[in-house]
Amino acid sequence: MPRFIATAVAALCLAGPAMANVYETIKIDAGKALFDVQCRRCHAVDSTDPSYGPPLENVLYRGAGTYPDYAYSTALSASGIVWTPAALRAWMEDNDGFMPGTKMRHVGIEDRTVQDFILAYLTSITTQDNRAIEGQD
Repeated sequence: MPRFIATAVAALCLAGPAMANVYETIKIDAGKALFDVQCRRCHAVDSTDPSYGPPLENVLYRGAGTYPDYAYSTALSASGIVWTPAALRAWMEDNDGFMPGTKMRHVGIEDRTVQDFILAYLTSITTQDNRAIEGQD
């Protein structure tokens, strides 16, 4: 193997974890930008910023319809759904089809890459482990 290829391979191997962090940061930043365009008009990140819908901070693994002091539809609050990445993806793609009878207007984010980026952002703003709170260990 030529020396420059061996050096490049060694550099890539050493940069692996650093590149993963850069890639994750890019996904989160893209997710925030897409969230701001697709979701922010109705959802704040936290309760300090008013919004029509419930805040989405700590949404991962939270029970649907459980954010305190928000008037959810009966369909959502009685659903028993937990906001796993798969459930959030299905909601983003077709919330009307996923949960008929909710108050939220249809979103229709069908592009899986856009969903991935928004999920990366939502994961980054989920700072508590809701699985323990919701008994999903």
